Amino acid sequence: MRAVVSIAVMLSMILPALSGCMGTGLSEGASEEELYPSLWDRHTLVWDTSGTFSRVLEPGPFHALEVQEAFIEVDTSSVWETGPSTSEVHLSYWLPSNTEDGAKVPVIAVISPYFSYGPQGAESTPTDVVGSGRGEFIFENFIPHGYAFAQVAVFGTEESSGCFDYRGAGEGLGIHSAVEWLGVQEWSNGNVGLYGKSYEGATQWEAAAMGSDYLKTIVPVSGTTALHPLLYKNGSAEARSQVMHMNYFSSTVDYDGDDLDNVCPDIVEGLFAGPVTYVGGEMDPYMENYYDERSHIDKAFQNWNGSIYWVQGMQDWNVDPHQVFGGPPGTNWYTAYSEAGYDVRGMLGQWGHDYPDQWEKHDDSESGYGSEAFDNMTRWDWAQDLFEWFEFYLKGIGQKPDTVAQIQRSDGQWRVEEIWPPRDSMSYNVELSSCSNDGAFTGGIPVVGGGAPVVGGGQSVTLECPDINLESDIHISGLVSLHLSVVPTFDGGQVFVEMQNMATGVRIGHATMDVRYHEGGSEPQTVTPGQEITMMMEFQAIDAIVPAGDGIRLIMTDTGEDYLAPACGNACIMHVLPSLSEITIPLMGEADYEVLIAPVAV
Repeated sequence: MRAVVSIAVMLSMILPALSGCMGTGLSEGASEEELYPSLWDRHTLVWDTSGTFSRVLEPGPFHALEVQEAFIEVDTSSVWETGPSTSEVHLSYWLPSNTEDGAKVPVIAVISPYFSYGPQGAESTPTDVVGSGRGEFIFENFIPHGYAFAQVAVFGTEESSGCFDYRGAGEGLGIHSAVEWLGVQEWSNGNVGLYGKSYEGATQWEAAAMGSDYLKTIVPVSGTTALHPLLYKNGSAEARSQVMHMNYFSSTVDYDGDDLDNVCPDIVEGLFAGPVTYVGGEMDPYMENYYDERSHIDKAFQNWNGSIYWVQGMQDWNVDPHQVFGGPPGTNWYTAYSEAGYDVRGMLGQWGHDYPDQWEKHDDSESGYGSEAFDNMTRWDWAQDLFEWFEFYLKGIGQKPDTVAQIQRSDGQWRVEEIWPPRDSMSYNVELSSCSNDGAFTGGIPVVGGGAPVVGGGQSVTLECPDINLESDIHISGLVSLHLSVVPTFDGGQVFVEMQNMATGVRIGHATMDVRYHEGGSEPQTVTPGQEITMMMEFQAIDAIVPAGDGIRLIMTDTGEDYLAPACGNACIMHVLPSLSEITIPLMGEADYEVLIAPVAV
């Protein structure tokens, strides 16, 4: 223990810019090379739980200097047809005090539309004020350890000029320009990391898509990876899909003459994108360019070489797990990046649209949406976990973090997997003909209008499968697939499926699909009324325990939660054929993993 402390002290004396090394709190028996306590030992340490966010184990020796600002001129002549040919990105940044002695430091940046966001008189803070919560989290934890911190406003927001180009090419160019600028400053060591949640996670993928050599790592927390799958799950439209673009635009402008610079053709295109996809379905390819421009994770996969710390709420309904575990049919992005050789780490908790240490919001969870895991949910070691990640990828200090996924299941238990969904899960196939249903029809393909149970027009189908786990608990872990045979009565229609614990009625997960997207993914097709088809449905990511004997229930309706009803209304009912349908459930065995005791106690 003393040897480790001596190493940390010596490093801080020799390399003051690198003095974030841990000196105390190490487990007994740690080797001299182990600068940090083991993940498995963290629950034995004392954590600061007095604030609204987590803290690193040891405070750093530096302080923040006065805020500075920069305007970066960008040639935008190639990205907007009618917008300005040059635009400026505005950012503010704070340097740690060791830069006064000539130290070169890495940069952690938050890139956002939310600086000075909202109606006049009630705007959020500008870039030169440390953002509440997440800005404070970086400012107070990382600047003292020799990191610069920057807050960047995207085009058309705060003091950045140009069009507000919602997730578009112009916005990406501005973000890229800011990352490049941060990487070449005389006080910068050339390594930039990005952090933030939701839209501030989307900007990270926009940056990665541009392939900057200075961008070494991103930490998207429930970050949007692509617009189309954010707003449409296999064609099923979220309510916000119709107004998303315009809502942001209306909250970023000040309604004065200067706003003319913020208007570009994509504003009008975005206004039509939602209704065309919702109503047209197979006409959606007419908006293909709009959505392709706003798909970033696939471009990052081709253009960027960095590391990813993925944080995702498994009960997030704002930016849902599909943004991480969706992707090309038959795969998912988390697995794709990991298998392609990217360094990928994950923290996947049963919270909603929250950070791992955002205990004030974790407390809002409801039964079936995370509350059963609440007592073991908030990760007070999050700052330390992220600190070790940034130290390695932005400074080259310490051990390389394990590229693993920390996953929490529905009852609150944490474990560590090499990857999630786990590779060693077993597929359990259930023929839905073995489940009881509330419709009269049980076999064959009926004539349309015959005896098959119906979804739509105010009708629903409930299937109960009591025999699924009579002898033991089952641990569902991964992406449940449902191959649902239906006979549509219209070129349109939708099925929303909620999986419940049959004994308690507690929600386990859900899936939804517009029948025109029955092959999965984002490619719609015209369907022929009266022709039997199979809808290749996939549930949102699930890691849940179903106690022995409880069984599962599937409730099928034409809409659910925050999804819109099908645009064709009562005209597009669908006959469901349980006898020709099956569900495949990925299961874990209790002996397949070691329980992680996480430091969560308040």
